[in-house]
Amino acid sequence: MPASRIKNNRRRQDRTQAVLPVRVRGTDAAGASFEALAHTLDLTASGTRIGALRQQVQTPATLSIFYRQRRKDFTVVWSRLLAGTSEYQLGLKAVAQEKEPWGLPLSNASTRPEAKSVMSGAH
Repeated sequence: MPASRIKNNRRRQDRTQAVLPVRVRGTDAAGASFEALAHTLDLTASGTRIGALRQQVQTPATLSIFYRQRRKDFTVVWSRLLAGTSEYQLGLKAVAQEKEPWGLPLSNASTRPEAKSVMSGAH
């Protein structure tokens, strides 16, 4: 395997595109507590990428993400301000591993077409 391919593919798990509404609770870069609505952009069994967050959050802050009746804690791995907006995207890594952290079978989602259609319709 070429070294450039190894360097470009740092992910250990496949990402599943899924836009799920979430509530985010944590502490912003100024040290103030906040609770805000956001959404996931993609999911893995051990993390997620969220968008539409208007609070600046520093790494390695811990955030609680609420989806339906589930609460899961994440560590902020990276944060990026989207150009021309006041919205941030965050890369999050789960503090604790769970079999189905989002209530969705992520491990089979990339091979089962019906799983993709269920997730894309879950708003």
